[in-house]
Amino acid sequence: MLKIYNTLSNSKEEFIPINKNLVKMYTCGPTVYDFTHIGNFRTFVFEDVFRRYLKYLGYNMLQVMNITDVDDKTIKGSLNASMSLSNYTQKYTKAFFDDLEKLNIEKVEHYPHATGYISKIVSFIETLKEKKFVYENDSSYYFSISKFDNYGKLSDLDLSLEKTRSRISQDEYSKEEINDFVVWKNWTDKDGSVFWETELGNGRPGWHIECSVMSTDLLGKHFDLHIGGKDLIFPHHENEIAQSESLTGEKFVNYWIHVEHLIVEGKKMSKSVGNFYTLRDIINMGFDPLSIRFLLLSSHYRSQLNFTFDGLKQSTENVNRLKAFYLRIQNLKCSDGYDGELGLETNQCKSDFDNALEDDINTPLAISKIFEFIRKVNRIMDENSILVENKDEIVSFLEKIDIIFGVISVEKLELTDEIKQLISLREKFRINKNWDESDNIRSKLLEMDYIIEDTKYGPVIKRKHK
Repeated sequence: MLKIYNTLSNSKEEFIPINKNLVKMYTCGPTVYDFTHIGNFRTFVFEDVFRRYLKYLGYNMLQVMNITDVDDKTIKGSLNASMSLSNYTQKYTKAFFDDLEKLNIEKVEHYPHATGYISKIVSFIETLKEKKFVYENDSSYYFSISKFDNYGKLSDLDLSLEKTRSRISQDEYSKEEINDFVVWKNWTDKDGSVFWETELGNGRPGWHIECSVMSTDLLGKHFDLHIGGKDLIFPHHENEIAQSESLTGEKFVNYWIHVEHLIVEGKKMSKSVGNFYTLRDIINMGFDPLSIRFLLLSSHYRSQLNFTFDGLKQSTENVNRLKAFYLRIQNLKCSDGYDGELGLETNQCKSDFDNALEDDINTPLAISKIFEFIRKVNRIMDENSILVENKDEIVSFLEKIDIIFGVISVEKLELTDEIKQLISLREKFRINKNWDESDNIRSKLLEMDYIIEDTKYGPVIKRKHK
């Protein structure tokens, strides 16, 4: 029974999808005005692990991740770069998808771009206007939060009418600014050549309305899950609820899940402090993307993650340890049979792993149970041979773990017999301190597009990045 913390109720709830076999999930994607930073990727990695876990439980997935390619930031960036909005955002959209691949984040079913939804956004706003939730002021259109009785229910805001007398025209604003917000922005010189000619006039959508339109278009009026960073609770997600429920008259989303902030070396990430890092920055320092992924999921998603380089080095060791263990047991030559005591240990670890994830996706607890099990099995392999049925059971369990965590990259380790023999032969040469022959095999593996690294946990083999 999966229980997940729902921001809407401020409590853990049993997860029960609307459709028994299909989970519909909306995840707030990037604003493509720059390379994506590691704080954003903390959220994206959690969303990927959660998606993988739901599939592991047997659900089919229909997930949408939006691409915000028109807003204040993208327009300002394109103007500063003297580029068209389309060319400017395409550069960072491509970079984002490249980064997703590096982090082994699964592709979702839909990646709608806001600029592809202008006509539907206009229709959505016109309907809200007909229902008296939207009004015009200086050729821009604003949502009147006083018309929506439940405004503030997600962020638990205490509203007063005095706070709703002014309007907010920028896309992002602080929690102290509880005001009517823009859904359609009239064109001004600040927008350069970015505008659309519509029934609402020349202009472009506000940020908040984009997600309401894309999510309801692709997932329906009422769906299961909406996930994003904690900073999106207010105003973005609060505004999404107000717009969507005002238009449909139905509950918008059942479960709202929010990921806590990431800090770097104990401080808020900031360019002015010098601790602002994109994924590319970290990779260029020589760190493996899967080590970054593992660090991002090593802390509970509702706890603040302190991203440190010491922690990243430890994460690299942990990933190597997992890969070395998988490689060691996968290539182990075993006698027939089954050890019941080891079988009980394996089943206990499976149960502990499942229980940890069922309890609000407790990844750090699940990871700790895996490493406890690895220590026990390594001791057994050091002292005795493991029987073949136990080996198969453990290998299968590791592969199931990696379906969710995605750091061993099992599919990339489907080695041919020739490669397995080379790895085994190289280990014999290393044990006998025959370094020349050992290096010759390393070179041969490199020619076959494999890199072999020696760690204190054993050899780790990876595909060479091309």
